[in-house]
Amino acid sequence: MLNDTNETTDASNTTFSPVPAPLEEAVPPALLHRSLRQAPYLVKSAKGLAITLSDGRTVLDACGGAAVACLGHGNEEVLRAVTAQMSSGVSYLHSLTYTTSAAEELAHALVDGPHGGSRFGLERAYLVNSGSEAMDAALKLARQYFFELDGPGTTRSHFVARRQAYHGTTVGAMNVSSNLPRKIPYANLQLPNVSWVTPAYQYQYSNWRQGETEGEFAARLVEELDAHFRSLGPDKVVAFIAEPLVGATSGCTPAPKGYFAGVRRVCDEHGVLLILDEVMCGMGRTGTQFAFEQEEGRVVPDIMTMGKGLGGGFAPVAGMLVHKKVLDVLRKGTSSFNHGHTYQAHPVGCASTLAVQRIIARDGVIENCARMGKVLRSLLGDTLGPRKYVGDIRGRGLFWGIEFVRDKTTRDPFPPGVAFGPRFQQMAFELGVAVYPGSGTVDGTKGDHAIISPPYNVTEDELREIVRIVHEAYERLEKEVDDAGHGR
Repeated sequence: MLNDTNETTDASNTTFSPVPAPLEEAVPPALLHRSLRQAPYLVKSAKGLAITLSDGRTVLDACGGAAVACLGHGNEEVLRAVTAQMSSGVSYLHSLTYTTSAAEELAHALVDGPHGGSRFGLERAYLVNSGSEAMDAALKLARQYFFELDGPGTTRSHFVARRQAYHGTTVGAMNVSSNLPRKIPYANLQLPNVSWVTPAYQYQYSNWRQGETEGEFAARLVEELDAHFRSLGPDKVVAFIAEPLVGATSGCTPAPKGYFAGVRRVCDEHGVLLILDEVMCGMGRTGTQFAFEQEEGRVVPDIMTMGKGLGGGFAPVAGMLVHKKVLDVLRKGTSSFNHGHTYQAHPVGCASTLAVQRIIARDGVIENCARMGKVLRSLLGDTLGPRKYVGDIRGRGLFWGIEFVRDKTTRDPFPPGVAFGPRFQQMAFELGVAVYPGSGTVDGTKGDHAIISPPYNVTEDELREIVRIVHEAYERLEKEVDDAGHGR
């Protein structure tokens, strides 16, 4: 196992694979898929929730891919926006020299729009192509902030994050991540200036057996963070990085009440920047534009990353929002950000994303996400909550995780070999619903969960159908597990 001290072990416990499918042609693929043994299913078309496979089957996309497809598939308005941008002849320009109306208008929508970041002092948007790129940019910007504030001799070079967290797959983002299975082959690339604290994961990490309350758990974690900063040294830490709701690693895990207010206070006391990673949980997914809006107290990040639901998957897009506090230091110094990508603020991607954001604002899509989230919570609670291998159902908006455990009384997970999460995904897929599974939920090795994250414009009838099929998949898997003697 790879842990946060760079130890390694067998890589067999890597994260879940896509639902396996046989190769559909006799000719071996030229594309390097995630698996060299099996190819993903070939998709012929998609519309709304429905994905049509090459064999004619239809699957309801109940997870938006990876919580990406916030408007579903095949939106005609977005298609027209992309066509118009490409028809202008401006499909690519280098951002060092040029800008486009699509990029400028998108940035204004994200900053000054009805749900924009300027309400919280987030004044500038930086647009890239993936959440991993956004996190790399955030790390570099945070370091540059202190380079300009304190000078080239600044002692601030350390980053602190949480265990059981995922912040991206590039080397920089991977370094501050603690999704252990994804790091196993790359332990030699782990930087020494990163450390981790306890995850804000109440179901498995609170002292619930001793009666620790939610508030006590939050206070304990905040005290741990404060002590960790002090142990590293008062002027060593650049930033603390956290997801408001942890996504794929532990399955839509919200922090205990009061946690982020305490984190913000401790960061301020030590002069540490707060980077909130909202790539998966933000941009409307939890029922508000930004996930941090729902935390107790005025919790505002200095830098926030965004992606996935930002552009709905119609084009590769992600980015970060930057607080005035950070920008003011740069303005007094170099007045520049020493970072760039060839395809940042790509005109076609920005046009596509601008169309998505206009639809969301015009049609009250985030408000629908909040309403339908309550429906989904009730449906999941009623159907799956009582089942013997469902330990916890958690989330907000249309971002819900189901944690599977071998024993609800002790909260012990299944042994990894049972593969409950991936098997649940496959069972649901065979019945016609795509969910997003996860393994290593508890500690990177043990634990299983599945995420349900349909589009923000999903209807109640569609949710009922999704939950009906998911429940049927669970019932079949429960019987299989019982028959094999893997249960209690």
